[in-house]
Amino acid sequence: MAVRGRLRVLLGAAPGVGKTYLMLEEGHRLHDLGKDVVIAVVETHEREATAALVDGLELIPRRAVEHRGITLTEMDLAAVIDRRPAIALVDELAHTNAPGSANAKRWQDVEAILAAGIDVISTVNVQHIESLNDVVEQITGVPQRETIPDAIVRSADQIEVVDLTPQSLRDRLADGQVYPAARIDAALSNYFRLGNLTALRELTLVWLADEVDQSLQRYRAEHGIQEKWEARERVVVALTGGPEGETLLRRGARVAARSGSGELLAVHVASQDGLRETDPAALAAQRKLVEQLGGSYHQVVGTDIPEALVAFAKASNATQLVIGVSRRNRLTAFLTGSGVGATVIRESGDIDVHIVSHDAAGGRNLPRFRRTGALSVRRRLSGLALALIAGPALTLALSRIRSDDLLTTEALSYQLLVVVVALVGGIWPALFAAVLSGLTLDFVFVTPYNTLTIGRPTHLIALALYIVIAVLVSVVVDQSARRTRSAARAAAESELLVTIAGSVIRGGDAVQSLVSRTREAFGLRAVRFTADDGAVQSADGDIPADTLPTSVPVGERGTLELFGDDLQAADRRLLSVIVTQLEAALEHADLSTAAREVGPLEATDRVRTALLAAVGHDLRRPLAAATAAVTGLRSAGSRLSARDETELLDTAEDSLRDLGDLLTNLLDVSRVQAGVLGVSLQAVDLEDLLPLVLDELAVKPGEVTIDVPDSLPPVTADPVLLRRAIVNLLSNALRYSPEGRPPRLSASTFAGWIELRVSDHGPGVPDDRKEEIFHPFQRMGDTDNTAGIGLGLALTKGFVEGMGGTLATEDTPAGGLTMVVSLPVDPVADLGLPG
Repeated sequence: MAVRGRLRVLLGAAPGVGKTYLMLEEGHRLHDLGKDVVIAVVETHEREATAALVDGLELIPRRAVEHRGITLTEMDLAAVIDRRPAIALVDELAHTNAPGSANAKRWQDVEAILAAGIDVISTVNVQHIESLNDVVEQITGVPQRETIPDAIVRSADQIEVVDLTPQSLRDRLADGQVYPAARIDAALSNYFRLGNLTALRELTLVWLADEVDQSLQRYRAEHGIQEKWEARERVVVALTGGPEGETLLRRGARVAARSGSGELLAVHVASQDGLRETDPAALAAQRKLVEQLGGSYHQVVGTDIPEALVAFAKASNATQLVIGVSRRNRLTAFLTGSGVGATVIRESGDIDVHIVSHDAAGGRNLPRFRRTGALSVRRRLSGLALALIAGPALTLALSRIRSDDLLTTEALSYQLLVVVVALVGGIWPALFAAVLSGLTLDFVFVTPYNTLTIGRPTHLIALALYIVIAVLVSVVVDQSARRTRSAARAAAESELLVTIAGSVIRGGDAVQSLVSRTREAFGLRAVRFTADDGAVQSADGDIPADTLPTSVPVGERGTLELFGDDLQAADRRLLSVIVTQLEAALEHADLSTAAREVGPLEATDRVRTALLAAVGHDLRRPLAAATAAVTGLRSAGSRLSARDETELLDTAEDSLRDLGDLLTNLLDVSRVQAGVLGVSLQAVDLEDLLPLVLDELAVKPGEVTIDVPDSLPPVTADPVLLRRAIVNLLSNALRYSPEGRPPRLSASTFAGWIELRVSDHGPGVPDDRKEEIFHPFQRMGDTDNTAGIGLGLALTKGFVEGMGGTLATEDTPAGGLTMVVSLPVDPVADLGLPG
């Protein structure tokens, strides 16, 4: 299998920048270095300097194509591949071939050349790139009908921009170096305006910068690099859904623009339970603004906003992070501790953080308590309900035994209630239960009764202790719940990763397994993997028709589409592992397909090698003998005696007969392997066939032992093929049987079949090599030049199976090998056999 060639693309912003000229110059340079370079096709456009560079390089003649009475010329793809140079120069990669060509586009011809192991240097202009085609039309007003997919250009091993300043290109055009004089004024006034050329140049450089960025991302992913590389500014703007979002986005866009080609990413961290309040209309407007500013919008789900925000920024290789000043007032900030900004700064590492002030900063909006901790809303409501129900019930029970002597017991009972509520609902229900129980204890059980007067300082301390105990226990419960959830998540992730790795290792339909596991792991409605050509390879779940999926690229092979809720920031890290394994599974499938394709080729190559090795000697031997005999007769003439002349003629005759037999066997084995062996089945009586076999072998009496019953019924077989099969088997048996122990041919009937056994007393064949003896050109290490080329048993097996029988091997009881031919009894004769 040929190694794929390398593609080098010379990319220009406009016609006339010198792509073809540079391609031919490079061709001359490589030719001078001793490289085999040919021009597969070149378009000089009657430019003298370009046409002059064609001389000195081999030019493959073009192929003429007739279309609607017009003769067109195209690159001769077959001639280029047959020529097999080291490097082919192919101009105008986006060119559309004439109807009737092997491929519709020239880039498809280049793919065929690369597949043949030939390196290609080609040219293309930016207006022909598919994703930029409409942009170029807006700039120049000229539509381009010839386009090339971005993936084809991006797949090049090397992309070079052939750069020329806009004014220099206009000067070249004015000097007549690009177009004939009749077209110069129109070109300068339209397509080649200074503004058009400047925009096209910038578009070309930006496209190439994006290609370099994608290559860098692929390299980082393949090598597992997590550290920030400031090769390009990436600015992440954190959106809360509040009114400050527009201010933050515009500030982030300015930061990105100052770096020249920075990338803007906006991210909104949504609450895991969906209870955190945001303004959907504001988010929608901000998402639209992001797109207008040339950025991209992302949404992740996370319980801890700073953690999710920093995780997203690091996963995106961000260099700048823009967040807004907290909208909380000073009192709320003092009571709730450090906000998102302080945590983000502390956790951001080497990412620069910009905190931007805005009109909503400083508490203009009323503060809202947000959910903290890891307990669910259901557990908090359960804790609150427990406090409301168990508190009055406990008060009613203790009021019946109210006494100053039992105050400690009553206080401990309420303390126990606070602990239980904290275990169930966490901090807020526990605080509520502590305050409620403290007030109840003072009002009902502390003298003076039925008043909230605290007569002793110890009573105030007891109330404070209730609150402290509630806070401490609820913190412990919250930490325990958080760690339990983290442990469960880690266990689930580990199980998922083990399953994913097993799917790839086991092979099979690993892609479908990964798609199914992805849907199950993240609780999605459906997951679908779509290849780059648009074909759906695997899907799981009911694909909703009215829902836009979240698309995740899987290398350059396709896209994984997720239907359902947005993923958390931590889930995206796990998703990246799944995507990597999916890529590995696709590569494994490609390698398996390639291995299956190579297998038959390898077997064919082994047969070809064995054929050349065997025929190289065995064809020459009879040819040499026949040639020597005929040459001797011609040169000696009448000087030979009658005896010598007869001997030479016999030698020639025997050699030519051997040669004929050899060629017959070669043709027969070819027909057997191709499945076109001609078989004429009929009833064959072995009693009539065996004498013909012995005559062909020319054996003397006693050289073969025959044990065939006279009452043996006829078999269904082709008489010619059966005779040749038995001759081959007996020839082998005679060759390997020692002197004095002749081979034996026996026959018997069994269950409607006749079994012919040819047994020898030779060295035998090991069990692990018995199948090899039926392979073509297999001589089992025999170096006897008279033993043929190893086709006898292969042909015999093919003959027997072609007649509907089987050929098997057995060990001869006294040592040696027995070949067993099983053929069906003739149906007419079988009617008279006992059942």
